[in-house]
Amino acid sequence: MSMDELDRIAAEYHLNKAIPDMHIENLGQEYFIDWLLHHIKPSMRVLELGYGDGLVTQALLEAGVDLTLLEGASTLAKIARNKHPKLNCVHTLFENYCPKPKQNFDLVLVSHVLEHVDAPVLLLQQISNWLDITGMLVAVVPNKNSVHRQLAVMMGLQPELDTLSQRDLMVGHQRVYSLSLLEKHIRGAGFEIVDSAGFFLKVLPNSMMLDYSKELLQGLNRISPQIPKELLANIAVVARKPQPDENRI
Repeated sequence: MSMDELDRIAAEYHLNKAIPDMHIENLGQEYFIDWLLHHIKPSMRVLELGYGDGLVTQALLEAGVDLTLLEGASTLAKIARNKHPKLNCVHTLFENYCPKPKQNFDLVLVSHVLEHVDAPVLLLQQISNWLDITGMLVAVVPNKNSVHRQLAVMMGLQPELDTLSQRDLMVGHQRVYSLSLLEKHIRGAGFEIVDSAGFFLKVLPNSMMLDYSKELLQGLNRISPQIPKELLANIAVVARKPQPDENRI
């Protein structure tokens, strides 16, 4: 995906005030942030891939982490720099990023990125090189087995669970993931799985939930821990690089 394409997506989605379901997505982001911050300590060096709407970036900076942001869309990189003058924001395609020697990170956040890129396993392998030996990876993707997708197939609204919708195409999705495929890609890049989670009981497409109250939407997020993660709208995996065997002589 080119920088021009990323700028198109930014203009048509992230910066488009006419998008009617942004409040639904933002509530989901806020719930995810609460979970993410449990995995982060203020002293960490964190690399975030993609600015998006900036909610996660804001939360990480408020948590006091040493944050570096990679953003391929020039418009979003400019917004991030203007809003956060002290932020280390690098305007680059993720695949082209070359961190300074010995500037490895404690955690790399890959939130809603792997569904966009041409070669997700290759990118994950690059990320492994950016991490400290004890560093962690947090990856989040949309879930093809979400309840709303299963209902859509049952109702004949889409042929397959992984069929890309018009909204998927607008935001540049190349695929949707199952938990098993996400874990396969992460293990294929040499990581060990530490934890996984799911977020947002999405019962219908966003377009059919526009009149849902804020309280109901918050409830559909808060109920996430009580629902099998395989059925939720978004899935996350926490992984690490293989650790030396402490018992090895």
